[in-house]
Amino acid sequence: MGSCVQVKAATLVTPSDPTHTHVLKLSAIDSQLFLRFTIEYLLIYEFNGMEKQDIINRVKAALGRALVPYYPLAGRVRARPDGSCLEVVCRGQGAVFVEATADFTATDFERAPRYVTEWRRLLALEVADVLKGAPPLVVQLTWLSDDAVALGVGFSHCICDGVGSLEFLNLFAKLATGVRSGTMTSFKQETTSFMTGLPKPVWQRQLLDPTSFKHDAVEHPEFKLVTDRCKFMTRFEPDRLTPTSVTFHEWRLTELKNSITQTSQLRLNSVTTFEVLSAHIWRSWAKALNFPPSQTLKLLFSIDIRNRVKPSLPTGYYGNAIVLGCAQTTAKDLTEKGLAYATELIKEAKNRVDDKYVKEVVNSVSLTGASCVPDPVGVLILSQWSKLGLERVDFGIGRPVHVGPVCTDRYCILLPVHDHNRSVKVMLGVPSVAVDKYLDLISAVQ
Repeated sequence: MGSCVQVKAATLVTPSDPTHTHVLKLSAIDSQLFLRFTIEYLLIYEFNGMEKQDIINRVKAALGRALVPYYPLAGRVRARPDGSCLEVVCRGQGAVFVEATADFTATDFERAPRYVTEWRRLLALEVADVLKGAPPLVVQLTWLSDDAVALGVGFSHCICDGVGSLEFLNLFAKLATGVRSGTMTSFKQETTSFMTGLPKPVWQRQLLDPTSFKHDAVEHPEFKLVTDRCKFMTRFEPDRLTPTSVTFHEWRLTELKNSITQTSQLRLNSVTTFEVLSAHIWRSWAKALNFPPSQTLKLLFSIDIRNRVKPSLPTGYYGNAIVLGCAQTTAKDLTEKGLAYATELIKEAKNRVDDKYVKEVVNSVSLTGASCVPDPVGVLILSQWSKLGLERVDFGIGRPVHVGPVCTDRYCILLPVHDHNRSVKVMLGVPSVAVDKYLDLISAVQ
């Protein structure tokens, strides 16, 4: 059972002006096997009275213009002949633009989807393998039954990370806001005005290539195999998951912070919202799933390294400038030792990441290539979208009333909340047998 989504048209949108024809090498970080998937954003906009065709014209024209400075997103990804990493063949092949209709309404997105794939067709072109010639960028504009708009955007993660994808989206949206239907001037004539306040895109993937940096062999915990004591992965098959959505308003986040400073040596001003909320989610998840006490559990999360490496990466670098933070403990300790304990594990995992750490990871993934992937056993992966700025992406039709993932699965996403800039929404697919207990735990201040 599900709402009907009908695709009306799908077209290739190429850069509006000529772009470079060449092959660009991706970095060792970009080329990791576990990044060969699509970042899929879903943004919902309420009806604002504009003509539908005018919105389509604005968005399509803006996409073609945005692909001029970000022309690798109009290319195609392939493996290098020597197998060392990936590369992008840039010939202006184009991104895909899809127009569709659906019988959802804007209010349907105020709750979690009923099942993992309920919103799947709001980004109908699902790219399973970008190396098979698929476009690295897909945009779908879907008209909902109440004249609201759903905008689905899919980026190949091997070309850009969350920060990089938002830099593109901000330019794309700014161009759509400034484009008038029927006025098709060259992007180059408008570069100065439209790029004002936005970073100029920087490729320079060689900045995260392996170096001659000498270091002792270090086994990073995110890649280390752990013993599976509970048939872990069978619990997380998509048809066994129930999506959840829980909003933490500012007062609840303050309560969480206060609860740990009263029972530990952590100071209130030393604890971030991310650290304490992530710890609360991790513990609630672990308690609800009742893992064996000796099961090793890990919380993996992306850490932006743009300002952690020396020298810092240039402003506008839109490639993958991330490594995985890893907090690790046993199920027994995580569930019994309290929220402050889990918070400190996460804080320590963040603090470990410095220039030396990043170079170790770059060299390690360069030497081991595709075999260097995080072990999924015992793992909860968490992504922080709440600080990217998705809630401010305005294509000339107002700011979105909902932002989130296309599919709510076993990856936990932290999201912004419309009109509540200090609140955070948590979306996660939880095994159906444990979902009620998880919701009880996550809703309580422990």
